[in-house]
Amino acid sequence: MFTTRPELTGTLGMVTASHWLSSQSGMAVLERGGNAFDAAVAAAFVLQVVQPDQNGPGGEVPIVAHHAATGDTFVVNGQGPSPATLTGDALRDLGVGYVPQDGHLPACVPAMFGTLTLLLERYGTMRLRDVLDYAIGYAGAGFPTTPLTSLVINDAQDRFRTHWHSTAEVYLPGGRVPAAGERFTNKPLAATFERVLHEAEARTPDRDGQIAAARDIWYRGFVADAIDKHLSVPAMDSTGTEHRGFLTGQDVAEWQPTIERPVTYDYHGYTLAKPQPWSQGPVLLQQLALLRGFDLAAMDPLGPDFIHTFVEAAKLAFADREAYYGDPDFTDVPIDHLLSAAYNDDRRRLITGTASGELVPGRINGKIPRLPRFVHEPLDPGGEHLPIPYIVPGSGRTNGDTVHIDVVDRWGNLASVTPSGGFLWGAPLVPDLGFAVGIRGQIFNLEAGLPNSIEPRKRPRTTLSPSLALRDGEPYMAFGTPGGDMQDQWPLIFLLNHIHHGMNLQEAVDSPTWNSLHFPSSFMARASSPKVVRVEARIPLATRNELERRGHIIDVSEEWSLGMTSAVTRTRDGQMRAGISPRGLLNYASGR
Repeated sequence: MFTTRPELTGTLGMVTASHWLSSQSGMAVLERGGNAFDAAVAAAFVLQVVQPDQNGPGGEVPIVAHHAATGDTFVVNGQGPSPATLTGDALRDLGVGYVPQDGHLPACVPAMFGTLTLLLERYGTMRLRDVLDYAIGYAGAGFPTTPLTSLVINDAQDRFRTHWHSTAEVYLPGGRVPAAGERFTNKPLAATFERVLHEAEARTPDRDGQIAAARDIWYRGFVADAIDKHLSVPAMDSTGTEHRGFLTGQDVAEWQPTIERPVTYDYHGYTLAKPQPWSQGPVLLQQLALLRGFDLAAMDPLGPDFIHTFVEAAKLAFADREAYYGDPDFTDVPIDHLLSAAYNDDRRRLITGTASGELVPGRINGKIPRLPRFVHEPLDPGGEHLPIPYIVPGSGRTNGDTVHIDVVDRWGNLASVTPSGGFLWGAPLVPDLGFAVGIRGQIFNLEAGLPNSIEPRKRPRTTLSPSLALRDGEPYMAFGTPGGDMQDQWPLIFLLNHIHHGMNLQEAVDSPTWNSLHFPSSFMARASSPKVVRVEARIPLATRNELERRGHIIDVSEEWSLGMTSAVTRTRDGQMRAGISPRGLLNYASGR
């Protein structure tokens, strides 16, 4: 079949990333003798610089990885918790009836730096300076502004000039919007990274000690102090009112990144590994548990039977996400039950030949679970809105954010990394630091008593969802995509194409894509579109017509507009491969 680029093959290493400078930086680390974890950290820091509209140092970054030397598959929990004083009553006392999608109020502990440095310290081989120098170089000397970054700054320029002056100082150089392709610098961010390195190196000559010291400086030194001061000053947000933040330096100081076990599911010889249900990640596994009861290999991958079955399974799995998923430290998520054969045999009977118009979570012990009110009554946020466009071939812009990285090395280490948050449009930059604090708290539900209800020191149920697969017990593939709620739909289509239809990585990511919009969005205004399936225009017309006959509402998108999935693999003989979607116009794979 036609592919937009070749599937890369090699034996030294493979890196895929949402920006070519990131994948090239990661590959440079592998060329210098670094391992997959060194490369992933270097690539992630570069993305914070070159795609500031998609992620930043103040954001978060879940990671799923495999360490070849120990045979350990693990998750680095890269989602920071809410502040100690953030409660629903505290927001209501401010006259706020929802968690805003921007400004200071939705700020959670910025987990990005701590998560990446813990991965480097525990599993990498290089010094922090060795992997951070790439990002410092681009921030200090410049990089080409992407078309998306220019669009976002253009859309937000009035807010920056009027309300968020610290952002205007960096992102409106000379008072104007940087043009696409223009060389752009973020010298305050370069200085922040350099100061952290200098202070850490002054404490100790030891590699591990320097990494730990850098993390301490970030969370208990000048960075935390600047964040504490910044969020105590009111800033405008989407409510149309200025608010101080709840996040304090003490919240930042008390947080530590952790390493934990993934949730896994066996499917047709593959073992899929995902983060715990503080992420939406297990919803991919639930879809597999439902789909294993169908002969997908016998279906046309672009035919109505395949797409209908996929969409109906997604509706059931995402209904359970709304009913059951949340921070496991605060709610008992029955994930083993949700993945059990008996439960899915029962749920599978709800998939019929016609499109369901209901959002139906499963019953456990005969109890009907409670769904959030916004399932039936979407929120009305009011106030200002900032569009979050990204570039797609032939269409200009659509909504999306987040970035993704996959790495495999010659030793068999694998890393799947999904950085996000700390967007330049989401909150004003911390003065002198060159980055904004993440706004992931917007995903919390203000309605009390639900798994994802807002509570102090709780992690919001993030959409960020990196993926890793073992094949016949051997570490095989890291994969994922940006895309909010679609992060466990688009990569699943890729995975099924690869497993059931024999497509190589590039064929599978280039294949036409779709997604369901049936369930509520994780983001404002929590809207859902029952029965709606968004499809790329490359999906055959006969398929679309048959899906409509079965009751689906078909929303046709541009030909290359849905999904930016990437993947790397390594087989037992040391052969490595990589594939990455051309959608977005920035993604690149590097390998040798």
